[in-house]
Amino acid sequence: MHATFLTAEWNNLIMANYVIDPAILKPYLPNKTELDFYKGNCYVSLIGFMFEKTKLLGISIPFHKNFEEVNLRFYVRYNDNGEWKRGAVFIKEIVPKPAISIIANSLYNEKYCTMPMKHFYSQNENEIHLGYHWKFKNKWNKLEATTTTEALPMQPGSEEEFIAEHYWGYAKYNAQTTFEYAVHHPAWKVYAIKNYLIDCDFTALYGKEFSFLQDVNPNSVFMAKGSAISILKKRIL
Repeated sequence: MHATFLTAEWNNLIMANYVIDPAILKPYLPNKTELDFYKGNCYVSLIGFMFEKTKLLGISIPFHKNFEEVNLRFYVRYNDNGEWKRGAVFIKEIVPKPAISIIANSLYNEKYCTMPMKHFYSQNENEIHLGYHWKFKNKWNKLEATTTTEALPMQPGSEEEFIAEHYWGYAKYNAQTTFEYAVHHPAWKVYAIKNYLIDCDFTALYGKEFSFLQDVNPNSVFMAKGSAISILKKRIL
């Protein structure tokens, strides 16, 4: 078992999930992995959440323990000697701290970039209201949701389970080399969405191939409660 690289909590994850043409994702596909499908559909997810109580190699870095992240990811699987591992590949991960981007990109060849970010969270007896904002080229992009206050277990075989339960990360280093790392956390409970707001310039942030996402509604939106997580050190496939 590989040693732990990072521990943290991932909390209050808004997950907006879109059906996408698999051909769009083929250029991003790491070697030795293949696209993972749910009921014949391929998905990308726009996800906003809080990264909290972060420790790198067991050490808390001042001013880098708690921060927002917004990412766009898709889903793959890898056949490891007969065992199928289900994982995620990130198209872009946005954070507010430059040091986080530098470390993640240099060590894991991830696709982090740094932008101004902010978030809000409030709860009353009836609902939770939360959101994540990030600024690119003078535009504040928004991912917001209003949810119920009761988190329930994911239903086996549901779309929520497919999206949330990918416990491996894969990064494309080059055409031949893929980095793999394990992500450990318990199964998350989820909140039902009452309404949501997505105001995102997909073209400017992710490229023209993702422009269509501005004109379609997501197939689903839910919020995962989150938990403590650990990311293990990478290996090369």
